[in-house]
Amino acid sequence: MKTIIVATLSLLIVMASFTMEKTVVSSPLKSNQNTSSKTDYIVLGMGCFWGAEKRMSEIAGVTDVESGYAGGDFSGVGYQQILNHEKALRADKATGRNHAEVIKVTFDPEKVTLETVLAKFWENHNPTQGDRQGNDIGSNYRSAIYYHDAAQKELALATQKVYQQALKTAGLGPITTEILPLRNYITAEEYHQDYLKKNPSGYCGLGGTGVKYPISGDKTAQDGPLSSEAMTGRQKMLNGKDLNFPQQLVIFEAENCEFCKLFDKDILNRWQAEVPVIATINTNPPADWTLEKPLFAAPTIVLFRNGKEVSRYTGYNGEQSNFWKWLGFQLLSPEQQKIAFEQGTEPPFTATILDEKRPGKFVDPITGATLFLSKTKFDSKTGWPSFFDPIEGSVTLHEDNSHGMKRIEVRSASSGIHLGHVFTDGPPPSFKRYCINGNVLKFIPD
Repeated sequence: MKTIIVATLSLLIVMASFTMEKTVVSSPLKSNQNTSSKTDYIVLGMGCFWGAEKRMSEIAGVTDVESGYAGGDFSGVGYQQILNHEKALRADKATGRNHAEVIKVTFDPEKVTLETVLAKFWENHNPTQGDRQGNDIGSNYRSAIYYHDAAQKELALATQKVYQQALKTAGLGPITTEILPLRNYITAEEYHQDYLKKNPSGYCGLGGTGVKYPISGDKTAQDGPLSSEAMTGRQKMLNGKDLNFPQQLVIFEAENCEFCKLFDKDILNRWQAEVPVIATINTNPPADWTLEKPLFAAPTIVLFRNGKEVSRYTGYNGEQSNFWKWLGFQLLSPEQQKIAFEQGTEPPFTATILDEKRPGKFVDPITGATLFLSKTKFDSKTGWPSFFDPIEGSVTLHEDNSHGMKRIEVRSASSGIHLGHVFTDGPPPSFKRYCINGNVLKFIPD
């Protein structure tokens, strides 16, 4: 009897705490809103609903995706109350089942099947993690399928069985996704709707195991679940033995990721850097290698040394100089960093390439982009490597009034690092003297 009274009081306290918060009016599932007689809907939990909303909205035939909450014991609650309740649950100070962050996916069955929608659901998050998704931990981030009729339940269970076999074949664990009738659905606050459209550089869970769902009718589906061999290209888990063990960059990307496409366009497709790089959409580290912590956004660029993560760069929205600065701090010595990022100057007559006269090229030590050719190098007697002409477009010029002097600073166009200064006392034909710190140049002989 005492146990019952205590439990009842705990539940009343939790419910009271919800009513004390500013609440959001619970609305019934809007099956008729923004839909037609030809559309259907299903409610899915994939962790943080910001990324889930974006991923599922990219499916052809999906007409609307709405962020919300569902599957809990309470109605009339909002984002902050759900976070507070989860915190209380984890501290054993509350009872009652919490809501999961979900998305309501409305689709046209004539243009896309429910199986395809569920296939993308399985592929676009990791359904084996229990009450978490990447770095987001708690029952409010659980994987879930909330159905509204018997046909949806049957198909949800069938696709779970198919995908579980595919995961097993790939060496992954059991699915923890709950498949239950929909209850207590609540539309999320307006600022959560289309969040990544409003905030292009916002948080977006990376998700995914890299294992493809074998759609019915595919040859792979007829022959059985996808094997590890069938996960070709960037979907296949990387093998550490095929990579550069001492130092390797791995770009963890995601399907239909606009930020990943932008990174490929700006950086990866122009790669000339000395450090080897490879891209994958499999979220696991290369076999026998280790990540320091889970991935939570795409793209994530990880630098491995001797099979272990030493640094990472998360997310990309066109900020090329920030990425190259991050990489520079991993590749350059402290002396080089001072020159490159603090506009430092090496002592005269100390650069190892000062007397370099072999045919070849001088490149950016981070990006590998060619800056000067040997044929433009000359002895200026100043103690610093000097050139009368850079490769067209390889450097940028900037006014520099530091140290009480008026000078023109020279930076690398590809990485933005400080190289030196340019003066007008050089030899013909340019009569320019590009006075460059040799320690931020890498020489590559022809």
